[in-house]
Amino acid sequence: MARRIHVFDPPRRFVAGTVGSPGARAFYLQVRDETRLVTVAVDKTQVSLLAEQVTEVLDELGARGVEAARAPAAQPVDADPLEQPVDPEFQAATIALGWDPRGERVVVEMRAAGDADAVAGFTDDPEGPDAVRVLLAAGSARAFAARSRRVVAAGRAPCPLCGAPLDDGHVCPRHNGHRS
Repeated sequence: MARRIHVFDPPRRFVAGTVGSPGARAFYLQVRDETRLVTVAVDKTQVSLLAEQVTEVLDELGARGVEAARAPAAQPVDADPLEQPVDPEFQAATIALGWDPRGERVVVEMRAAGDADAVAGFTDDPEGPDAVRVLLAAGSARAFAARSRRVVAAGRAPCPLCGAPLDDGHVCPRHNGHRS
């Protein structure tokens, strides 16, 4: 089957969200324009790291004098749930982050599993894995990061000693095998 690359430049909406209850949540990135809705399954750590890296990249660019990167988060930050149906196109194997200096936008690319050597960087190689590419103004990227941090934090509370999620069966290694 031919490679599919979904490009959103710009999207109407780009958000992280979950389905399920804390401890059993599935994480997704969802992007919409006027006619398309694309959902990508991701891991919680991918959402957390993407939010962190988006903020770091924009802060670093702002410190280097890139005025567009200094834009505050678009307000209000989207708090709506994921659009239904939540039907992922693929599970993201890799997520790449970049900066488009000509358009002064953040570029997020999510790729399905595939031959990593066949596609390096942002490319439209027809032999690569399926991908979703999203181009965001800095304010929209900061709003995405803010929402993503809230989504990740909405899970189970962490153990104050080891940081692992607290649940009914938590055995903290810092309590030497005893329940906390």
